[in-house]
Amino acid sequence: MGKLIDGKALAAKIKSAVAERAEDFERKCGRKVGLAVIRVEGDPASEIYVRNKIRACEMCNVRSFAYVLKAETTELELISLVGKLNNDSCVDGILVQLPLPEHIDERKVLAAISPEKDADGFHVVNAGKLFLGEKGASVACTPLGIIELIRSTDESIEGKHAVVIGRSNIVGKPIAMLLLENNATVTVCHSRTRGLKDITRTADILVAAVGKKQFVTADMVKPGAIVIDVGMNRDDTGLYGDVDFDAVKNVAGYITPVPGGVGPMTVAMLLKNTVDGAAHE
Repeated sequence: MGKLIDGKALAAKIKSAVAERAEDFERKCGRKVGLAVIRVEGDPASEIYVRNKIRACEMCNVRSFAYVLKAETTELELISLVGKLNNDSCVDGILVQLPLPEHIDERKVLAAISPEKDADGFHVVNAGKLFLGEKGASVACTPLGIIELIRSTDESIEGKHAVVIGRSNIVGKPIAMLLLENNATVTVCHSRTRGLKDITRTADILVAAVGKKQFVTADMVKPGAIVIDVGMNRDDTGLYGDVDFDAVKNVAGYITPVPGGVGPMTVAMLLKNTVDGAAHE
């Protein structure tokens, strides 16, 4: 049976270190590190996610600035608020909770955030720096958390074959870049990939970010592989990952649960990105 990778415990360690850095910043600069979180009403899950992020700020000695906007808020109004926060010296990081209502172009809103205050790591400048391997980029939180989860196994990433299922800008593409940066050989699979099972069975590290309930089955996993489940699929019976956990845990060497795996790490890395941004001022 595979060993459980405890995302909650690892996230707690990271947040503890972040809190110490935030306290040190406050002593030196005379103010707290600040994170602005913007949510536009309309998505019930977003309310829960934002609440968790604000609670994490309190735990890490980071001041949160919460903005809850009406569902009918215009794109221009949202971008105007982002602009004000860009110029606010008390704000070190800005997060716009996704998804946004259909009448707002997410790309335009994310592009309006100053790259230096891009706590989520979604700005095209930061994505470009990641692609080019430049230092100082703010990197998407979930991929950063995934790397830390893999490292926590004490298994080397270097030289391993890593397979990523999913090619989103939020997870799939940036985690592929980070794995390459750590000297893995990376294959990115998606909905058009042929012979998917044959590919995933060669993976020493398998990252499932496809957004389909229990998509990865035991016969898709190489014995002893590290399996990272990014999925958050809700239905009337509960919350499920992209991996059939009960079956795959008997094949994998290491595996993350859902919940309690990638999710807590995403929040921890958000706080780390924010404190990193403050430290560069």
